[in-house]
Amino acid sequence: MKKTAGLLACLVVAACSSGPEQPAGKTVIDINGQPPQTQAFDRKIFDEDVAEFEQTHPDIDVRPHEGFMDPKTFSAKLAGGQLEDVFYVYFSDPAQLIARNQAADITEYVKDVPHYGEIQQDLRSIFSSGGKVYGIPTANYSMGLLYSKKLLAKAGVQPPKTWDEVREAAKKVKAQGATGFAEYSKSNQGGWHFTTWMKSMGGDVVENGKAAFNNDKGRKVLEHLKNMRWTDNTMGDKQLLEIADVQTMMGSGQLGMYLAAPDNVPTIVNQFKGDYADYGLTTIPDGRGTLIGGEGYMINPKATKDEIKAGLTWVQWKFLNPDRIEKNLQRYKEKGQPIGMPTPPVADVWTGDTRVKQEELKAKYSTVPTENFQSYMDGATKVKGSIEPPNAQQVYAILDGVMQAVLTNEQADHAQLLKDAEAKVNAVLVK
Repeated sequence: MKKTAGLLACLVVAACSSGPEQPAGKTVIDINGQPPQTQAFDRKIFDEDVAEFEQTHPDIDVRPHEGFMDPKTFSAKLAGGQLEDVFYVYFSDPAQLIARNQAADITEYVKDVPHYGEIQQDLRSIFSSGGKVYGIPTANYSMGLLYSKKLLAKAGVQPPKTWDEVREAAKKVKAQGATGFAEYSKSNQGGWHFTTWMKSMGGDVVENGKAAFNNDKGRKVLEHLKNMRWTDNTMGDKQLLEIADVQTMMGSGQLGMYLAAPDNVPTIVNQFKGDYADYGLTTIPDGRGTLIGGEGYMINPKATKDEIKAGLTWVQWKFLNPDRIEKNLQRYKEKGQPIGMPTPPVADVWTGDTRVKQEELKAKYSTVPTENFQSYMDGATKVKGSIEPPNAQQVYAILDGVMQAVLTNEQADHAQLLKDAEAKVNAVLVK
């Protein structure tokens, strides 16, 4: 983070510096992504890692800062010299930052980053443009189908692999007195899940800068929802749901299935004092694509060569270090954290031997039944993932209306809903 001394300081001292004084023989890097004090365990782990890194890399001084990506303040921080040298981003950020030249070109540096080539290509591509590399992915998630093992077993069905199988399974779960399938439709979450549905069928909501859902795939999504909601009545009468509502339904044993990422499972278990053995996660139905999200790190475009090298050394050591996988699993297990799911402390970004090693170690230290999530893990490297659309939240807000109409009005005109939403989304995309 570059800090400019104020005018008064310049008058008081004989010389002014544009940045912090560099310790002799050391490269100083400011980084963000430090968890807040309210997240005590994560903060402790992060700070311990900074201390260990500095001990093993005496030529680098790491200065951590709380905070993550905030689009509202990012440009001002960069212009004002207050942006960290190494900064955290979500997968939806790199394309715009690269287009605005707000991240350093690290193409010549990543060739020296250990194991970079073993990171999944789909994830590396998010941080690349025009044959150049501008960042490194460090963690990701993809959407799958979360289900109640108890309810599916009681209904006599296996975890569904297609949307047609979801519909049939939901009928059998309903026959056991529970809601078969639930879906979000407000707080932008309905649009988020409509996007996931589209990807699962091989489509998307935005392609080549234009709305891409007013087509056969979009109509198929709405027809599936209508059939489950109205024809089968397997989605229950209460609608306008969001994530907290659906997690409550699952945690109370009243829901068979819903679309979710892996982090939903610990939330449900912790909130409802549940058991990891009661839940399973499988590949997205139909499996022609899925929505992925995640995080990574980019480098300040004003960083020096030494700062770029030091920053990438930190990111690789902290987040992408196969040699530390076992140690991380051990200390998470010692603190009672769940081990064995596709969630921290290990990143689900690897391919090849590193992925095999990671999965073997997760099984060794597992505190949850890993078999409940194996089909999801098997699909993670086979199902093509893609990120959220441009202007995602505005697009999702528009598509919320489509989901709400289909789930609350049996006579909703699907063709008109998609046509109207298409016009609204295209208007947002040209702004």
